[in-house]
Amino acid sequence: MTAFILVAGAHTGGWVWRQVAAGLRDSGARAYEVTLTGMDGGGGAAGPGVDLETHIEELVRLIDRVEGQVVLVGHCYGIHPVRGAADRRPERISRIVNVDVGIPEDGDPALKLLPAQMDRERVLSLAQENSAGMLPAPAVEEWQRWGSVAGLPGEALARLTEQAVPQPLPTLTQPLRLSGAVAELPTTGILCTANGSSIAVIETMVGLGDPAFQALADPGVTFLELDTGHWPMLSAPRELVDVLLRAAAGKGHRVAAVREQPTHLRPFLMDVKERPRERTGRVDLHLPDADGPRPAVVFVHGGPVPAGACPTPRDWPAFAGYAQYVANLGAVGVTVDHRLHELTAYGRAADDIAEAIEFVRADPRVDGDRVALWFLSAGGLLAADWLAAPPSWLRCVAASYPILAPLPGWGLADSRFRPAAAVRGAGRLPIVLTRVGLERPEIAVTVGEFVSAAADCGAALEVIDLPLGHHGFETTDPTDASRDAVRRAVRSVLGHLGAGTD
Repeated sequence: MTAFILVAGAHTGGWVWRQVAAGLRDSGARAYEVTLTGMDGGGGAAGPGVDLETHIEELVRLIDRVEGQVVLVGHCYGIHPVRGAADRRPERISRIVNVDVGIPEDGDPALKLLPAQMDRERVLSLAQENSAGMLPAPAVEEWQRWGSVAGLPGEALARLTEQAVPQPLPTLTQPLRLSGAVAELPTTGILCTANGSSIAVIETMVGLGDPAFQALADPGVTFLELDTGHWPMLSAPRELVDVLLRAAAGKGHRVAAVREQPTHLRPFLMDVKERPRERTGRVDLHLPDADGPRPAVVFVHGGPVPAGACPTPRDWPAFAGYAQYVANLGAVGVTVDHRLHELTAYGRAADDIAEAIEFVRADPRVDGDRVALWFLSAGGLLAADWLAAPPSWLRCVAASYPILAPLPGWGLADSRFRPAAAVRGAGRLPIVLTRVGLERPEIAVTVGEFVSAAADCGAALEVIDLPLGHHGFETTDPTDASRDAVRRAVRSVLGHLGAGTD
């Protein structure tokens, strides 16, 4: 008989698993919903010295008492003590299940899980003031900073808030120490799609080629999806029971290791005559055959793109193809390797883009008063600053299959990177949006929000629709309709720059 040990995330205890545990028992399994020290949900506080090691040792003792093989299930913070305990009792563990959370490695503190940089800084500040102190429980409106509350009934959110307790800071700041034994155990990730996780996202990460993500393609790793937010034990308990049973049986999607050319490295859909390219630092200039200063189009990639990705985005066929295409039409095409290596790095990426623009505008071959910015995919969030207060030299903003509001679970809800809000400051700045009909639903919602906001404020928005286009269509959908969409968008942008397009 399978035994499930269910470990909750920060500020919560075993009570969040009650419905799931009951469902597992009804199926014939055994289930143990764990409340770690200090997380009793009744207002109690942790005693001195409670840290991650305390919680790991508790789980080890429980594993030793449970008969037979164990499926260890960790949600959010809970995955840290789960992996720590599994590393010490690998022979007792049949599978680890990560519920809407990544796979921490040796040396990672749970603090690394916090999606928002300001939340990480707040925890570190509190820890510096009192290393044994507590992180206050979230108020009802703050839970979304830990993850999407999609699907969570109002009464469940109220109960989550009422029963939440402060989290001992050392549980978040103490590094997880692993011997390596846990890496050999079968693992299943349950991805909550309303929180921005999906099998498609995982496959994209693996396809980027960073060695850090290749473990996700290990034969012992599977993935299952739930169409709900970050708290499936409260928003979709019956569905979670089903996927936990499937996970325990070894079911799920296995991500293939990259054996063929990943989609983002496939050829650009247009045949473009090669133009000279100059590289300075993180910036490439694709130069037209023209005399005198020429307008420029700066292409901004999305991400996060791992620091170890090779090649980097400015050498991806789509970005180089766009830049070469506009260079053939008389403008300077610009590609930039900005440092959006993780979700907390949007501020750094924004600085990189601003620095690159100043570099480009200072080049004597560029007409610094005629510049367009073109944002793609998750780079769309970086358009917010330029839409909110467009400088006089910015003649057009373009976006292709963009993300135009932070996705749930990204920890950016309170940030400045919200183009759907910033568009109200754009005035009559021309905006060219290429919208794909086969977009991921969570991204399509942000595009719809942006289009509605643009209509409400009278923004100068032009929408180019590609009904059968996918995200990244320039290398995945080499159709006549896709090529026409690229031509229309480029001609519109260059028209706003006053550049010839023949």
